[in-house]
Amino acid sequence: MRWEISPLDQDAVARLAREVGVSNLLARLLVLRGIAEPSAAERFLHPSLDHLHDPYLMADMPAAVARLRRAIERQEKILIYGDYDVDGTMAVVVLLTALRSLGASVDAYIPHRLTDGYGMRVPVIEQAHAGGYRVVLSVDTGIREHEVLERARELGLDCIVTDHHLPKDHLPPACAILNPRRPDCAYPEKNLSGVGVAFKLAQALLAERLTERQLESYLKIVCLGTIADVVPLVGENRVIARFGLAGLRDPAQPGLAALVAVSGLEGREVTTGDVGFRLAPRLNAAGRMEDARDVIELFTTSDATRARVIAERLDGLNRERQRVEEQILAAIMEEMDRQPEKAERYTLVFSGEGWHRGVIGIVAQRVVDRYHRAALVIGVEDGVGVGSGRSIKGLHLLEALTETSQLFDRFGGHAQAAGFAMAANRIPELAARFEEHARATLSPEDLEPALRVDAEVRIGELNWELFEELSQLEPFGFGNVTPVLAARGVRVLAPPRVLKEKHLKLRVAQGAAAFDALAWGMAERFTEIRAGDTVDLAFNLDENRYQGERTLQLIIRDFCVA
Repeated sequence: MRWEISPLDQDAVARLAREVGVSNLLARLLVLRGIAEPSAAERFLHPSLDHLHDPYLMADMPAAVARLRRAIERQEKILIYGDYDVDGTMAVVVLLTALRSLGASVDAYIPHRLTDGYGMRVPVIEQAHAGGYRVVLSVDTGIREHEVLERARELGLDCIVTDHHLPKDHLPPACAILNPRRPDCAYPEKNLSGVGVAFKLAQALLAERLTERQLESYLKIVCLGTIADVVPLVGENRVIARFGLAGLRDPAQPGLAALVAVSGLEGREVTTGDVGFRLAPRLNAAGRMEDARDVIELFTTSDATRARVIAERLDGLNRERQRVEEQILAAIMEEMDRQPEKAERYTLVFSGEGWHRGVIGIVAQRVVDRYHRAALVIGVEDGVGVGSGRSIKGLHLLEALTETSQLFDRFGGHAQAAGFAMAANRIPELAARFEEHARATLSPEDLEPALRVDAEVRIGELNWELFEELSQLEPFGFGNVTPVLAARGVRVLAPPRVLKEKHLKLRVAQGAAAFDALAWGMAERFTEIRAGDTVDLAFNLDENRYQGERTLQLIIRDFCVA
């Protein structure tokens, strides 16, 4: 990778370190995150529940609350129209729980990924009307559903939209639209997840009934969708993640406890990585492989035995998801080997007959990670292609797809991720136009993977005091990434070892200081390094817990042999 070390105003770093009482390294990391003022640094380092914003700062919140309270008073039937990913299902759980606690007559509809696809559908609205529902409350969807919401209005249904995706040029018809990305919305946190917006509605609805203990209980659920949806973990999202993760160590709700247990996290401090790589994939597996309604039951049942059965089922679906995902990725890598000229492209588009639609988004991200190109992965069935895309920095995926909108039956998304459906015979045209857009937008340098290095250190500076200080920046995630440090002129003490045919393990030293260093997924670089070599390392400082002992270790992000 190309290492990028950002230049900084050293006087600003020294001033912040002095006024806040932290080390120069921590001050540097804060300034790199755009936090240069002491008051902002104190707020960042010491998040509080008081930092959650007033939900009534969000446009249309009074109208949304008034309509729902009227429905509760009159016992009008309310339908929550959800989504099948973690963000969407957690939003459903939050509002189901809140509305039921207020005595509402409320049900939820979760679309099926394979038969319904993404977004809202007119037939569901018509069925809701026929079923006697008076209010439809969307979560994590709706902001671009003009046709569906227009049909709801014709039928006399009152719709409340809660969403966080970018709206079109004008808003759809609804009695209330809660979305901080509305141009006319003054809400301070623009980067809430879908469940974050749903939570703000629940917060406003419950008002003084919401005790601090209940608030912390809700945040356990909200943090799952917030972290899984990869929104920036700064501002209000940081507060949600910090307090939500703290509560996951000892969850009381049977479903959450069962999920934590089958994920191997029982009794442990849960991190953002645990959510992203253990909890969220199991929750997503339901919607990807079968039916996301299992997730709703998991988080709403009071029966611990039933919760355990559902959690184990999700665990099994996740293993099946991994198997299917590996098959598709293997086919893509084989195609890259057969057609080496694809490596010269600015974008990658792959399609396959029968590729499971539930996993193509994950595969697209793995293609991006491997080849550092924006990628579209499309599953084809009965002449219809259903695709998912992921992008790289510099290429706004939704804007790129909007330029070819006439090719799609449906599409939507944001800068880094998108989904679509189209006639399969138009995939070659999509690939050509996607490549044309990328070449007009990106430079060759954009296609080189880059690693931002926060600071250079000596290995001898690494100790528990530094580790604990860096821990004040947690929880780490998108928008607040784990600090990357670099050390140059480090000696390799012993021959590298390959672990599980995937990873490298080194023992490195500089002066008298020595550490174990792990390089996840870098087994193919085994031949590049030998005992006695001098290397430059880019790494994260981490702790290893084994048999009751804690040791510091380095997680290698990249290395270069001198």
